[in-house]
Amino acid sequence: RDEFAASLSPDGHKLFFNSNRPGGVGAMDLYASRRRDKRDDFGWEPPVNLGLGVNTTAGDFQPVYFEDDATGTVTLYFVSNRPGGGGSNPIDAFQVYASTLQPDETFGPAVLAEELSVFGFSEQQLAIRKDGSEMFLSSNRPGTLGLLDLWVATRVSTSDPWSTPVNLGAVVNSPSNENGPKLSFDGTELYFHSDRAGGLGGIDLYPSTRTKLKGSE
Repeated sequence: RDEFAASLSPDGHKLFFNSNRPGGVGAMDLYASRRRDKRDDFGWEPPVNLGLGVNTTAGDFQPVYFEDDATGTVTLYFVSNRPGGGGSNPIDAFQVYASTLQPDETFGPAVLAEELSVFGFSEQQLAIRKDGSEMFLSSNRPGTLGLLDLWVATRVSTSDPWSTPVNLGAVVNSPSNENGPKLSFDGTELYFHSDRAGGLGGIDLYPSTRTKLKGSE
């Protein structure tokens, strides 16, 4: 079976990932596992399916956990090709969804993040800044330099909607695929993989850096 796209909670106690293991709801479901000691790499408990509030009979992938320090609200962002968010080719058309953790410790019904999604195109591999002010994603939406490009959406506060994602441009992107963005804890380093020309293999890892952020920048 396939288990991939793992995402840790900031405290290191929860692990979210997608799997097509038996007993799921659909083609690919989201699961969560916990551990008591965040330093024990072999202390993970059996994964639990996140249920019908999050999962569907379609494919649900690439969870990213975000906890709002200001309000304590926990949101799980992920991508899905469920009906209603795709297009003429829903198998390849993944859109962004968000589910909020409820008081009973279950995730509520997922809703389409319309400002982060483009009907009929594919959004993949999300990465959110620790303060919730930036969301990076890979997408083949109109305006790409080639195939999948890296984009960023911003918001002034976590109570505001996301802006329309902006292409990171030719400094980061190429005519090939750029995917799998991961942001460092301080927000100054962006890691991703690409099959661009000049690499050492089929798909290589690349870093991009920026000046250290200050204040509300």
